[in-house]
Amino acid sequence: MITLDLPSARRLAFMCARAQMVVTLLVAAVGLVVAGPRAAWSAVVGGGASTLASVAMAALAFGRLAGSSAERMLLAFYVGELAKIMVVIVVLVLALVFMKVKPVALIAAYVATFLVYWVVLARVLWSGRTPGSAGTKTSDGAVSREMVR
Repeated sequence: MITLDLPSARRLAFMCARAQMVVTLLVAAVGLVVAGPRAAWSAVVGGGASTLASVAMAALAFGRLAGSSAERMLLAFYVGELAKIMVVIVVLVLALVFMKVKPVALIAAYVATFLVYWVVLARVLWSGRTPGSAGTKTSDGAVSREMVR
């Protein structure tokens, strides 16, 4: 079993969102070269939906509710996941209904950013530690444990 301390998990969640933003920009750049500005904008919207949803999830899951008790932490994750799903649905529906997007570029960017989760998870699991947590100190001055297996 693998567990992470709360600050490491929070860093990991926001690292995923940053990686999704980078992937979104890369897919948009490819879309611009291959299919023009509308495809690039569509990729920004699709990848942006996923990135925005990840930021909402991380902010809610690791916000004020997290860390006080197991029940409240579970509630924070449920609320965060619900917000994430709602953000994706709202952004994608609004884009498809009200914007002149290229659906292939929009969905391609969304899928590419979704794959970021698996890449980041694989990286963390293979490295055996969480990013940015080596030797960090807790509030009581002790060095935190990075990962327990």
